[in-house]
Amino acid sequence: MLTETNRIEFKRELTRELDIEREVVAFLNYHEGGVVYIGIDDSGNAVGVKDIDGDILKTKDRIRMGISPSPMGLFDVTVERIDEVPVIKIFVASGSEKPYYKTKYGLSERGCFLRVGTASEPMTSKQIEDLYAKRVRQSLKNIPSPHQDLTFRQLRIYYDSQGLTLNDSFAKTLDLLTTDGSYNYVAYLLADSNSMSIKLAKYTGTDRDDLIENHEYGYCSLLKATEQVLNRLQVENTVKSSIGYPYRTDTPLWNERAVRELVINAIVHNDYFNEVPPKFELFSDRLEITSAGSLPNGMSMSDFFNGVSNPRNKELMRVFRDVDLVESLGTGLLRVLKVYKKEDFVFMDNFTRVIIPYAVTSSNTDENVAEKYINELSERQQLIIKTILGIAQNVAENVAEKIIVNTKYLSERLGVNRKTVQRDLTELVEKNLVRWVGSDKTGHWEVIEKGLE
Repeated sequence: MLTETNRIEFKRELTRELDIEREVVAFLNYHEGGVVYIGIDDSGNAVGVKDIDGDILKTKDRIRMGISPSPMGLFDVTVERIDEVPVIKIFVASGSEKPYYKTKYGLSERGCFLRVGTASEPMTSKQIEDLYAKRVRQSLKNIPSPHQDLTFRQLRIYYDSQGLTLNDSFAKTLDLLTTDGSYNYVAYLLADSNSMSIKLAKYTGTDRDDLIENHEYGYCSLLKATEQVLNRLQVENTVKSSIGYPYRTDTPLWNERAVRELVINAIVHNDYFNEVPPKFELFSDRLEITSAGSLPNGMSMSDFFNGVSNPRNKELMRVFRDVDLVESLGTGLLRVLKVYKKEDFVFMDNFTRVIIPYAVTSSNTDENVAEKYINELSERQQLIIKTILGIAQNVAENVAEKIIVNTKYLSERLGVNRKTVQRDLTELVEKNLVRWVGSDKTGHWEVIEKGLE
């Protein structure tokens, strides 16, 4: 059974009397954000929501229309099943333009709230003044676009692909305008043409000495550039084969879903104030993703790794969610941490880097087995290695053909007596290149991958 905490609030049902705006405002002003569940009573019992679709629409409209500054991109309303009944989950990220308030009452004690323990308490005048003094005013939506003759054909295509239509007032709806009605920097990044270009470099070794490929994806809508980067990395995520007996194991260089999440995060949360785009670098043993900007103000490393959401560019986040490039708020990093370690994240003063080690490298695959030891092995020993690997691969591709690679089989296959083969195998065992697996009667020889590193 769930319980209310400083980050979780329960509401039995959505009614006109329920002050849902108050709860959302309190979490927007709270440094960790939080979650409001509708359909769970005060005791933590899931009672469900009867009109789930209707209540979701009402909830979104009330939050969008009843709270200032605009909370778009900072909340997510989804359906979750608890105890076999549907409930509404409102995920609220901590906002960067605190204090947030109920539009009806403005910056007053009746309009501003803050999460304190398990309650949403009115803020004092001093708390409101202090937060307002610290408000981050330099956001992308307040920076005018370098050019005002912008077009958005690519943006419309992405929205159309999701069954969404951008009407004539889309720039205002998506927060693409400054207070004076000019296009802002968010609009510039999403326009068909801009000066932003994302670099993707590839090196032959483990350092930056030998650059072999250099790609640029940009000068177009950030949505299109993101998709181009994702497509290129999908091509680079080659599958390596490790041959064992009786099957071959195919392993990609990195976890595709986790890296997709990291790529999009780097682009959406990049600090574009100094016009420095994220960059992606492929080495022989790792992928590095570097984005401008460290942790947002007020966020600790503990908050970050615990999934606390504080979007740097909420307007971009909103658009990326609309076109299905970003999933639910607050879930992406937790999925990544199931695959990669906290130590893979490096926080610098002005940049954040994620170092993704490859799952396999050329040193632990079958590609260079004979080549690596060509000067150490006799021709016959090389044939033994190739025969064992070849049979294992054939069996992997055709499991119906089960061949036992024992000494007798190798002797017949190579056309030499068993004593000679046994002598070669003994030397290969001593070099930690092959081993016998199983019983004396039914076992087989296999190549030791760790001996080839």
